[in-house]
Amino acid sequence: MRLTIEGLTAEIESTPIVSGVDLVAEPGEFVGLIGPNGSGKSTLLRTVYRSLRPAAGIVSLNGDDLWRMPARRAALRRAVVTQHGDVTAEFTVREVVAMGRAPHKGLLEREDTADRAVIADALKRVDMLPAADRLFSTLSGGERQRVLVARALAQEAPLLVLDEPTNHLDVRAKLGLLDLIRSLGLTLLAALHDLDHAAAYCDRVVVLKDGRVKAAGPPLEVLTPAFVADVFGVRAHIGEHPITGRPHIAVASLE
Repeated sequence: MRLTIEGLTAEIESTPIVSGVDLVAEPGEFVGLIGPNGSGKSTLLRTVYRSLRPAAGIVSLNGDDLWRMPARRAALRRAVVTQHGDVTAEFTVREVVAMGRAPHKGLLEREDTADRAVIADALKRVDMLPAADRLFSTLSGGERQRVLVARALAQEAPLLVLDEPTNHLDVRAKLGLLDLIRSLGLTLLAALHDLDHAAAYCDRVVVLKDGRVKAAGPPLEVLTPAFVADVFGVRAHIGEHPITGRPHIAVASLE
């Protein structure tokens, strides 16, 4: 699935939050959306979630305008994992993941054998099948994020959009979740706040500042020490991670 954003402007209470943004995520590509707090990352993603209609510009999936699609058709093309999730009642893990099958079912259509197989496979892929009967509310933060990713997988959409998916997770859970989503083979657009994670996991990054694209491209081409100092206000050392061999960014204050 190819995601294209062209000339996008999004407003909240008539105030522009992002202006004139262009962005492309090619099929199977992991694009990281990064920038300082308040740069417009979450607002931009909301236009892809279809929770905030653009004031101008187009969001398209394989050339089709996302906002002109029926909601069900859009849900078959893109799945979403938000920062805080949206599961508020006492559902089991399996029931949460089963919600991802809703776009595939008619109003009165019940879950069938094929649905159950998809749900079980999604839980297995995120290593949460043994917890299928546990209440979602009893899980740790990292476990909850894995279940929400499983729900997105059960949706069987080729584009996965994530808003700071590692927020509030411990270091092991953060790395495990990033390893997982990187391995899925989907088109990925994720807002990230950790520059080291963006460098290590993303094929390309799009950097927002004050609601506009400051730069876009492969992480090591974009995230130079001078650029990081200018946009994020920190010093950066860029090299190879001594354990993984991936690109690695270490940061320190300018003082």
